[in-house]
Amino acid sequence: QVQLVESGGGLVQAGGSLRLSCAASGRTFSRYVGWFRQAPGKEREFVAAITWSGGLTYYADSVKGRFTISRDNAKNTVNIQMNSLKPEDTAVYYCATSKGGYYFNIGRISDYDAWGQGTQVTVSS
Repeated sequence: QVQLVESGGGLVQAGGSLRLSCAASGRTFSRYVGWFRQAPGKEREFVAAITWSGGLTYYADSVKGRFTISRDNAKNTVNIQMNSLKPEDTAVYYCATSKGGYYFNIGRISDYDAWGQGTQVTVSS
């Protein structure tokens, strides 16, 4: 079983940047690695994802052009660079991994089978 650990969260002013990292241990990531977030009182939502082998990327419309997801195969990490942060980006950010499959949906939470504990990102106005 893979264990995922997120890091890099913190407090930043609007317009600032943060870089989150997700490290895998136990084994490498599965086929897809995604970042999700959950704001207080809201449901967890998809942010971005990447394929571990080919590096194909996917983004939610709300972060497209501001966030960049990347992988480092040598370090067994997946990172997300978050620029031009807005107060509405405030949330706990989680990474997750999925084996994929025929009915896999990149943004569907239940399709991911391993999750990290989350890291808090707070953007002040």
